[in-house]
Amino acid sequence: MPTSDTAATTAGTAAANADTTMLGTASPPAGAEIRPVPRLQLERIVAAALLEDAPAGDLTADLLIPADAQATAFVVAREPGVVSGLEAFATAMRLTDQRLRVEPSVRDGERFEAGARLAVVTGPARGLLTAERVGLNLLQRLSGIATQTRAMVDAAAGHPARIADTRKTTPGLRVLERYAVRCGGGSNHRDNLSEAVMAKDNHLALLGEGEELTAALVGLRARLGHTQHLEVEIDRLDQLEPVVSAGVDTVMLDNFSLEDLAEGVRRVAGRCTVEASGTVTLERIAAIAATGVDVISSGALTHSVRAVDLGLDIDLRGSRADGTEPA
Repeated sequence: MPTSDTAATTAGTAAANADTTMLGTASPPAGAEIRPVPRLQLERIVAAALLEDAPAGDLTADLLIPADAQATAFVVAREPGVVSGLEAFATAMRLTDQRLRVEPSVRDGERFEAGARLAVVTGPARGLLTAERVGLNLLQRLSGIATQTRAMVDAAAGHPARIADTRKTTPGLRVLERYAVRCGGGSNHRDNLSEAVMAKDNHLALLGEGEELTAALVGLRARLGHTQHLEVEIDRLDQLEPVVSAGVDTVMLDNFSLEDLAEGVRRVAGRCTVEASGTVTLERIAAIAATGVDVISSGALTHSVRAVDLGLDIDLRGSRADGTEPA
């Protein structure tokens, strides 16, 4: 149990000196542990958000709420969803006032229903009110991403295709949003431009077609390290063989019809990973998965997701403006 000067996080964060902090410790339904967000990255993001929101303190809370006032508040779900970002919420509280304690009732990756209490916050009322908006903003957005991801993963159930995100993330929040995708049971694409090679349509337009394209990709392959991944995006079936024969790791079939996706899988015949992308919606994802592709990537998981409606409700029975314990 955390002491009074630290925020209680989730059940799996007892090691205060660990190099990374998990935004919750629940495993996705598939059973794999959710890979954590490094603590330094998490604190940097949350600290920047707090500085943006209260650069010189919280004028309202500082002038209206007594310094010794204590409060208890519950994070309450207004609608069902999948939770993600409990540690980001707790970090917002802790960085604002280390006396605030956050005790989650669920773990990241778990489903919740409307009316569920996701966490309880106790401690100095000023700090709680100051951190409320930043904490909820992060928790609501990340839970929205996890909820949307889980819906897509469920829709593709019965097929081996992974559901993956893209680099279409909110600037500065990529590491958190990708964590939320994992909480929803999804997979992450390359994290950044430095991590892997992905030759897209504009790259290919400068490389030629047919044997010329194959030769360019073979030359590229020879310059890559043995651990570096090579993916190529195509938008026509006639590009498939020149790309696959170059020994790529993944071919992305972009905006293909369902019929062409199935034909592309047949032609590849296991020589590389086949990824489907473009026009991926919740309504179409089951049909896309049924074509036999290995990966389905969707920018909609992060770029246009709706935040889950969550609120922070003060418990009047457990709060006193004069700082004394309630009767």
